[in-house]
Amino acid sequence: MAEFNPNCEVLKSPAITMLFSIFRDKAATQAQFVTAADRLMNILAEEGVARLPSVQPRMVTTPTGEYQGLSAPEGHKVCAVDIMRSGCILQEAVRRILPDSKTAKILIQRDEETALPSLLYSKLPDGITDLEVMLCDPMLATGGSAIMAIEVLKKAGVKEENIMFLNVLSCPEGLIAMKEKTPLVRIVTAGVDEKINEKKFIVPGLGDFGDRYYGTCGYKEGIWGTDGK
Repeated sequence: MAEFNPNCEVLKSPAITMLFSIFRDKAATQAQFVTAADRLMNILAEEGVARLPSVQPRMVTTPTGEYQGLSAPEGHKVCAVDIMRSGCILQEAVRRILPDSKTAKILIQRDEETALPSLLYSKLPDGITDLEVMLCDPMLATGGSAIMAIEVLKKAGVKEENIMFLNVLSCPEGLIAMKEKTPLVRIVTAGVDEKINEKKFIVPGLGDFGDRYYGTCGYKEGIWGTDGK
């Protein structure tokens, strides 16, 4: 997606397409959505961790020869930051890989009328300026929440080039906004959709990620709402 943001890498594989096909489906049950989403989160987290700057080429001696591989990052030098609430799902996938990683929370509420974000809460660990930061949020629509969260991190002393935005689904508008406002942030996403609509929601999208995952807001009626940040 270099035409939208040169720092964005879109992961592609049959497994990702298959899992998207399960939980994008509006007929998917909550259990189906959660299971497929968690499986995709695990793939995305592994791929993100493998792209951290501290991961370097490493020669491995096997029982029968030599293998050119990659080093694994030190978990205690990584901070997974959750844009609440859906971001915690992806954050937990990172923590399963790096159980000694630090964590942080940022709560941003988007106004449903204006689509503008407001910062409500943040809690960052001491020494975050010395850590590799993985900012986690499933949806990137307008980019407002991600950009605001990055500004919170920058005010705490984190350099843009030390931040990776880990994301399930993006759209061109959000990627362009991040290129303009946070040009040094690396983005790793599992997909980029066509556009956002007049209500600032991703199309074709997948509905409201948090509501579908947690079974809130219209679950019994099968009305999933929409999610955009």
